[in-house]
Amino acid sequence: MANSLGVNALNGKPLTDWEHAQQSIGKILKTPIGSRVMRRDFGSDLPDLVDQKMTPRNILAIYAATARAIERWEPRFRMRRGQVRNATAAGRIELVIIGTYFPRGHLGDFSVAEDRNTRIIFTR
Repeated sequence: MANSLGVNALNGKPLTDWEHAQQSIGKILKTPIGSRVMRRDFGSDLPDLVDQKMTPRNILAIYAATARAIERWEPRFRMRRGQVRNATAAGRIELVIIGTYFPRGHLGDFSVAEDRNTRIIFTR
């Protein structure tokens, strides 16, 4: 039995467990704070950071914004580290997020933990 159930945003088919959490993480990170009408505080600062130069300071800001948003909005995942794999002047960035997945974290149960990683690609 699935611990969490949702709908694939692309094709409407059911999503469960880790696949559902990955979709949630992508939606959180790609949504600019203030852009949702009924939930202005939802999202992350990441969309504002991807167009900046990839200096060590800005890369650290990307990691921090990612960790803050995931911690606030996705109880099934805790980020341990991140990697910027590819960044282009055209505003494309590939971010690999490595952390711990808690299948029942949305229910407040953190007794089961699995190492997982996901890849998010932003394009402007």
